[in-house]
Formats: sequence, structure tokens, C-alpha cells
Amino acid sequence: MRSSLQDAPDADGYRPNVGIVLFNGSRQVLWARRSRHDGWQFPQGGIEHGETLEQAAFRELYEEVGLKPENVELIGRTQNWLRYDVPGNLRSRNAEFRGQKQVWFLMRMLAEDGQISLDHSPSPEFDRWQWVDYWLPPKKVVSFKRTVYEKALSELEPML
Repeated sequence: MRSSLQDAPDADGYRPNVGIVLFNGSRQVLWARRSRHDGWQFPQGGIEHGETLEQAAFRELYEEVGLKPENVELIGRTQNWLRYDVPGNLRSRNAEFRGQKQVWFLMRMLAEDGQISLDHSPSPEFDRWQWVDYWLPPKKVVSFKRTVYEKALSELEPML
């Protein structure tokens, strides 16, 4: 098992995490369905010990959708941490965290769609993906992530 900062919450109970908004030439964003769930979300994940935020974003991009750094162009990121609380009924009983704090990265897809692959980890995060309108995800994501999605997309939109 990899050592991960995502399991070490900060003093306020938030686990550090990165999120990725990947867009294509039509200014649509990649939206993926979580495996074994009916919820859709952007790629996101924890930060491993010794990783920079950018390194974590590229690792998560590869693990979750099979894209390497040369398949995308890093456009920008949010300036500050954006936080959301995970409802108590969704946390494990012994969880010592309150929620996630995330820095969001905006990346442009350079590769062909066929290079997207959801099976680059032993337990794939997603089982389906699609390109959607930039502002659809905040309307459709699980309610406790909605405000973070709105803030991240608002901050990143001028960089499109």
C-alpha cells in the first residue's frame, strides 16, 4: 500500500487532494462515472508523500484516465485550497477526517480520445466517461461537492 497524504488530514480535518478539469478542442470537459456507483465526477485524488501538487495531478490523471503528461497541456490551477465536507454517513466509522481540501488543475487534451483508458490501476475509479458542457458538472455532481465545483470552474474559466 502506498503512503498517502490523503489519509493524513490537516488540523481542521481536511485531507489534501487534487482535482482535474480536462477540456477538449470544443471546450467540453471530461466527466466520468465512478465504478460501482451511479455518481459522475471529475478525476481527483490524494497526494502521496513527497509529491508536489502538480505531480499528484499528473499521477491521478494517468491512474484514472490513462493520460500521460505529454497527452495534455497544463493551463493553470486554482490559487487556494477549496474545501468540502463529506457527509458522516459516507465516511467510514473510524474516519478521522471531515472532508477534502483540493487544488484544481485545468488541462487541455492534446491526445486523441482513443488514448483515454480507465484501467490503469488495480481498482479502476471510473467505468465510463464522456465530454460534456463546461457548466454541466456542478449541476449533476453529488450535492456536497457542488460548491467546490462551482468555485473551481469559475476560477479556471478565464484560462480556457
